[in-house]
Amino acid sequence: MKELLEFLLKGVLGEEKFEITEMEEAGRLSYTIKSDPKNMGLIIGKGGRMIKSLRNILKVKATLEKTAVTLNVEE
Repeated sequence: MKELLEFLLKGVLGEEKFEITEMEEAGRLSYTIKSDPKNMGLIIGKGGRMIKSLRNILKVKATLEKTAVTLNVEE
């Protein structure tokens, strides 16, 4: 699932200047995206649309794998 998130972020940002941290607790995956402040606008999107779309895509993948997932963004 981390590879899917990396693929999507490379497409959105056009570069690999981000870091994804993965944590697992009680069968729930949690991903945190860390990037430059200038890229935060691209990751979050207008009105939060991009981050919502990324979360929805990950939820579909998580449903297929029968797990739960959360996605957070940090500077």
